[in-house]
Amino acid sequence: MWHEKRRKKMPDYSVKKIIDMEKKYIFELPMKVRDYEVDSEGIVNNAVYLHYLEHTRHEFCEFAGTSFRSMHERGIDPVLSKEIEYKTPLGLGENFTSCLNLSREGARFIFLQDIYNSSGKLVVKAKVSCVSTVNGRLTRGDEIAEAFAKYLP
Repeated sequence: MWHEKRRKKMPDYSVKKIIDMEKKYIFELPMKVRDYEVDSEGIVNNAVYLHYLEHTRHEFCEFAGTSFRSMHERGIDPVLSKEIEYKTPLGLGENFTSCLNLSREGARFIFLQDIYNSSGKLVVKAKVSCVSTVNGRLTRGDEIAEAFAKYLP
């Protein structure tokens, strides 16, 4: 299959090399495609990329000292909208890096997320917008801003 030949020829760059090829990120998470994430042709199913992006946001939250579980326990629940562009497929067993940047536009937090394959080629580009609710009511997001303060520009 075309993706198997292509995968074997890809050089294995370090995460640092991938990051230097594009732009700087505040968080990077190396991952690997697992067998249950691919279709019969060995290509990652489009819906799986949403899981990769969500997993990266969850890991970033823990890195920043919070979690979606702890926010929920305090009555804080994020509401998300997602825009995603698929650029090139990932295949079975392929290593990749999921990268994240964060900004704020008023009450909205913007996660700019990119996924790169091991040769540094952009696989997925996504923009995830997040607003915060506390006990079911929309807020300005100050309760989330505290956790992310040192990562916001």
